[in-house]
Amino acid sequence: MSTLFYERNPFDILVRNFFQDASTYLPLAETKVPHPVDIYTNEKGLFFEIACTGISKEDLKIETQHNILRVNYDKSKDATCCEVNDCDYIHKGIARRSFNLGWKIDSKFDLSKADAEFKDGLLIIAIPFAKGAELKTLKIK
Repeated sequence: MSTLFYERNPFDILVRNFFQDASTYLPLAETKVPHPVDIYTNEKGLFFEIACTGISKEDLKIETQHNILRVNYDKSKDATCCEVNDCDYIHKGIARRSFNLGWKIDSKFDLSKADAEFKDGLLIIAIPFAKGAELKTLKIK
């Protein structure tokens, strides 16, 4: 049994190897995401749930500009006890690292009415649907 090595390049990502049978395109679900994020929609709008373990809400920065949503955390402001005193970790499973996340938000959502909540180490950003973004059916003449 042979193992295939999947190599990705920008062209693969752009066109997703539409014309090839043995595609080397790996969907986002199979690639490693740098920070744990859940994104979903329901009848109220678009939701982002971002894991922020060990981070206080004052250290998070959320910015919106036009149709771009950015969430930023700079670790350099914070230092844990072990980072100051040179600890020898037995196991290090909590990722305390800076992150800078950004998404382009579809015009069917009203980014100007977005709301953020910090609850139990989880940053929840809710973006409601925009008025007039309902599905419109056209009649063929």
